[in-house]
Amino acid sequence: MLNKLLIQLRESKFKLITLGVAFLLGALILTLLVCVVTHTSPEALLDSLGSPEILFAVRLSLTTSLISTVLCIIIAIPMAYAMARYPFRGKSILNTILDMPLALPPLVAGVGLLIVFGSTAFGKGLADMGIKFIFTPAGIVLAQFFVNFPFMYRILKSTFEGINPRYEHVSRTLGCTEARTFWRVSLPMAKNGVVAGAIITWCRGIGEFGAALMVAGATRMRTETLPISIYLNMSCGDLDLAIAAATILIVISVISLYTFEKLGGTAKLF
Repeated sequence: MLNKLLIQLRESKFKLITLGVAFLLGALILTLLVCVVTHTSPEALLDSLGSPEILFAVRLSLTTSLISTVLCIIIAIPMAYAMARYPFRGKSILNTILDMPLALPPLVAGVGLLIVFGSTAFGKGLADMGIKFIFTPAGIVLAQFFVNFPFMYRILKSTFEGINPRYEHVSRTLGCTEARTFWRVSLPMAKNGVVAGAIITWCRGIGEFGAALMVAGATRMRTETLPISIYLNMSCGDLDLAIAAATILIVISVISLYTFEKLGGTAKLF
């Protein structure tokens, strides 16, 4: 009896310690967010939220992040399916390369994009055809896509790997082609992964800063997304506008994560 009580006590202590660490970190994160939102007065915050600069930053952030997310979805779905289903020589190497933007600092990725699309013959050729990325909103889309694509790819790859191939084999035995099997069986079963990947990719795209700064620059009312707005206004000491942009990003993050948990929470991030 005594041994049983001692075991329960030790388990209770371990439970309290582990949960205590989680609650302490959660309290720290919540404190940081509350401090940002409440750092300025409600009147100043509302005025800043309605300013032309913040409204422009919101529109540009929403537009560029939606475009980059759609591009990530279109490209990641067939690529993730192929990497999950087809064995071939050099697969691990290719998978590592596709995941590389996850490990690269966004600033390094931005420098690489700036060189490729700004200094090389390839980038100059695109510019001659009217396709310009450097210091333009299109550069923001390019930076968001490059940095955030691996998140969409990894989520979908894990999703397709979690689907039992027997469903696809049954579809093939019933006369469906490989492409028809993908559209009628595999893709519908990967719905949660697509939703989860889209939410996370869009949320990260709207908050992308480092790579976008390198490629598109920081020009007010031209390439000013919400993160760029925070950077510009903090640099010049306009704290109210910076807090307004930060508040919008916080609200978007909270809504996105909640939606992710409700709609796509069964999908694996990694």
